[in-house]
Amino acid sequence: MKNYRIAIINSSSFGKYFPDHLKRLEKIGEVKHFTFENSISGKELADALQGFNIVIASVRPFFDKAFFDNKKDPLLLLSRHGIGFNNVDVIAAKEHGTIVTIVPPLVERDAVAENAVTNLLALIRQTVQSQAAVKSNEWKKRASFLGINVTGKVVGVIGCGNIGSRVAEIFKHGFNARLLVVDPKVNKEWAHKNNIEIVELDYLLQNSDIISLNASLNETSYHILKEPQFSLMKKGVYITNTARAELIDESALLNALDSGIVAGHATDVMYVEPSYDDHPLVKHPKVLVTPHTSAYAIECLQGMGEKCVQDVENFVNNLELQSVVS
Repeated sequence: MKNYRIAIINSSSFGKYFPDHLKRLEKIGEVKHFTFENSISGKELADALQGFNIVIASVRPFFDKAFFDNKKDPLLLLSRHGIGFNNVDVIAAKEHGTIVTIVPPLVERDAVAENAVTNLLALIRQTVQSQAAVKSNEWKKRASFLGINVTGKVVGVIGCGNIGSRVAEIFKHGFNARLLVVDPKVNKEWAHKNNIEIVELDYLLQNSDIISLNASLNETSYHILKEPQFSLMKKGVYITNTARAELIDESALLNALDSGIVAGHATDVMYVEPSYDDHPLVKHPKVLVTPHTSAYAIECLQGMGEKCVQDVENFVNNLELQSVVS
């Protein structure tokens, strides 16, 4: 059997809750965990991973063209421990003979959708602040923690694919909300069945009390919300984002928060991860930030880890790989 060396990159959860995943990889070859800064250059990353021919990678760092050009020994397989692959230059990977696989979207669907709603509710009802008050023996502050109902509100979902459609279903059937969705590829039969309205972006922005961002990141969706879009929104709108930070122009968001156009913003994704308490969003009183944990449900992590291990096992045994993107 060929000598395999497997690098697990920036994934603190892989193997932590399901150690059998690591044991199965160790039967194939050497396994080593690496943690890199998001800003590491492609060349530096390639130098650090010389000798490793299989990679299981988190959402960061970036495996760009410089990485593949400077990887002197072959990288045979890059298995993404997640559903997105924005941090992988799949064209460069293909040119260098690297197979890139991802986790099927259905694996993360429920966990990420539920967290989009969870974060929103915690934001609206000031759950974090309420708990902090109790822990500080300041029960008397409870009259300060005023929120709104979600039931019956107008909810706009931007990006209504795998996860966005589940978010829409939760708001529609769990909160009897009026649902507006924007997505050129939305399933019209599904929308009709669930009494969900397919609209243009401007209409969604003008009419939504709550907006959930669930779009994939690409050239079209980058900064889909910037100053002109915020100017269309209803004053006091709440926004939840479990997709990608780059969907929003951060400066425009901060202005909208300060002006009161946006009453609150819940996000599980940041431009730079990790972000710390000196970041203007992290320290903003109207913002709830979680550390990219939307997929951190037992069922989801088990499915993600299993897919990556199966990728490696199937590759070394010359079996067909699933969810190949390069």
